[in-house]
Amino acid sequence: MKKNEVPQDKSFLEKNNMRELCYATDEDGNYTTKLSSGWDPKTAALEKALERIDRRTAEAAERVRNGISSPIEYYMERNRMDLSVLASYVGMWEWRVKRHFKPARFNKLSAKMLQKYADAFSVSVKELKNPSDIERK
Repeated sequence: MKKNEVPQDKSFLEKNNMRELCYATDEDGNYTTKLSSGWDPKTAALEKALERIDRRTAEAAERVRNGISSPIEYYMERNRMDLSVLASYVGMWEWRVKRHFKPARFNKLSAKMLQKYADAFSVSVKELKNPSDIERK
């Protein structure tokens, strides 16, 4: 893409007084950088991805409220993690972390294990056990 073709569409970047650094070619064909305020297709894709994350977080919150899942699943979704990322943060196999999604297993976790999860989510153990930010619907 040429420097004068770098998109300058309206996006959340512009609304937040931010710019994205893009690479482009100048008049001589050399690579250079140019700031962009956004690109409509990229903005639409990002908005869809964020909507999906919000929906998955709300669904996880509902499962926690209904006693189907533990708060670990909710915090994982809220922190935009997946199972493999969370497992690496707490230093366990994915299958072990997934077992901790079960409320019965979660309620039997040791203080040390709860602290690992709390650290991964940047919350206290008390918040991990009783997430106050899961609003009732």
